[in-house]
Amino acid sequence: MSPNARRRLLLAVLETVIAAAILTWPSTGQAAHALAEFGEPKYPPGFQHFDYVRPDAPKGGVLNLATIALNSSFDKYNPFSLKGKSAPGLTDLVFETLAVYDLDELHVEYGLLAEDIAVAPDFSSATFRLHAEATFSNGDSVTARDVKYSFDTLNGPKASPRFRSYFTDIDRVVVVDARTVRFEFKRKGRDLPFIAGSLPVFSPKWGQKPDGRRTPFDALQLEPPIASGPYLVDESPSGQNVIYTRNPRYWGRDIPVRRGSFNFDTIVYKLYKDIDTQVAAMRAGDFDFLFENKMRYWCCQYIGKRFDDGEIVKELLPHKNPRPMNGYIFNLRRPQFQDIRVRRAFDYAYDWEWLNTMIFDGQFERQESYFANTPLAASGSPSAEELALLEPYRGELDPAVFGPMRRQPSTSPPGSYRANLREAARLFAEAGWRNRGDGVLRNDKGEPFVLRVSGSPSLLEAFYLNVKRLGVEVVYRNGDPAVDRENLRNFDFDFTSIALRESRDPGPELLRAFSSQEADVPGSENLLGLKSPAVDFLIGRILDAQSEHDLETAAHAFDRVMVAQAYVLPWRWLKNHYVMYNRRLKRPPTLPLYYGATEWALADWWDGSVEGR
Repeated sequence: MSPNARRRLLLAVLETVIAAAILTWPSTGQAAHALAEFGEPKYPPGFQHFDYVRPDAPKGGVLNLATIALNSSFDKYNPFSLKGKSAPGLTDLVFETLAVYDLDELHVEYGLLAEDIAVAPDFSSATFRLHAEATFSNGDSVTARDVKYSFDTLNGPKASPRFRSYFTDIDRVVVVDARTVRFEFKRKGRDLPFIAGSLPVFSPKWGQKPDGRRTPFDALQLEPPIASGPYLVDESPSGQNVIYTRNPRYWGRDIPVRRGSFNFDTIVYKLYKDIDTQVAAMRAGDFDFLFENKMRYWCCQYIGKRFDDGEIVKELLPHKNPRPMNGYIFNLRRPQFQDIRVRRAFDYAYDWEWLNTMIFDGQFERQESYFANTPLAASGSPSAEELALLEPYRGELDPAVFGPMRRQPSTSPPGSYRANLREAARLFAEAGWRNRGDGVLRNDKGEPFVLRVSGSPSLLEAFYLNVKRLGVEVVYRNGDPAVDRENLRNFDFDFTSIALRESRDPGPELLRAFSSQEADVPGSENLLGLKSPAVDFLIGRILDAQSEHDLETAAHAFDRVMVAQAYVLPWRWLKNHYVMYNRRLKRPPTLPLYYGATEWALADWWDGSVEGR
């Protein structure tokens, strides 16, 4: 064989080996059992359990939870369709994903349905190898075709458009063999394998009738899901509770990411019509666990004999969770809210310090960043690298973006309530809205400034009073919650609340909430109606970050833009979880770092009354 022929043969062999490696092993250097966006996973191959669980936690007992629901009811067990109200607990207990975050790390996923995760060297694809033991609740094995079916369904017209938005950068899903599935991406990003890993998987037989006909996905209501999770939906005798029973044949009981978890035999969600009814039920001992974030209830309503006797324990549990933005937004599809001066005027009319002191007992922090409690939050003046990202969009952005990080208006000295209202009035006037002697803000056409709001004033009552004093006409739209949801879906509102989901990887959440391409899609999460080339660019840089430093730089620049442009009137966040629980509930001695209180109790606590049985 000639030297050239030998060289060609060697190259062909190398290409075959490299192609096989892309399919079977993460050439990025990450271990096959886990996926780390940056660095290495904490838990090595062959680990037995997470540090924050008790691996031999006893199984048994009951956990009663509470939730507030419209009309104290639900009408479906499908959390993925758009219409209707799904039962609580489904995504935590019934459905599983290919991979799962642990509670010790921010940017690491471990295989759940997948035993191996392989990422292409250029991040153009991710391949998941399923556990041979993984089964659905009907006993069928979970296959690669089921994964593809789940993706195609959630990416199709019969699922909520939120999923199409979330999975928008996945080009296609390829069945490699019965247990291997490959996700191919439209762009190359370190975040995309995490998005693929978060795909909920369910059986095509869900909703299949005895004659073989299949109920359309968006018409699935009370048909019990066929999924792989540790719990099954049980029939509720009252129609007002949701009951889950632990699947005695649950396939994943002893895999490392599940060992010591999901210990209750029965989990019951009790649905209450309003918070006052829920408070009375907690005092009566009707349920076992509650996470509370309303300080006026925490301090003064959860009292009585059961609390005095120690039957119900109140405790503050620390955490290091990222605190995503939450607050209130104005519909930018309305011309009057496109003016940054108008948005800032409303910001000055919001007296956060009074609310926190008088209503929240000083327990909250003001949301000053889209990434509070994390290194992604911007501070001080922008770095040279941040300015390099921002400079091409200088013409679009307010000059404040390029200076020190904007702080929210404050009424704490040297600030004051009166000074803030004067500044709000000045901003309104500068934007063309003036009080012309009748106590009403009007534009040059004589049209009044009207703010239409839904529901009762509640915690916004003082804010509404302030803007009325400025001359804004506040009109209450008295619709029921179902009408309000439909109005939001069709973007028929002036002012509403927003709460971004807590996420270890913020890029996909920001894409759903602020991407220009979602602004005009009914039912999308871009309620704000934001269409900003600068914001789109910075979200892309967050998604495409190749290192933690790159991620922090892009996030700082994004934070500066969003805060300075006053797109959201920020609200609050808590440094601790405020929880109440029945003393028979037990938990592992080691607290995780990043966790939701209720989700942690669901997954890793146990019923102490079954110890030693």
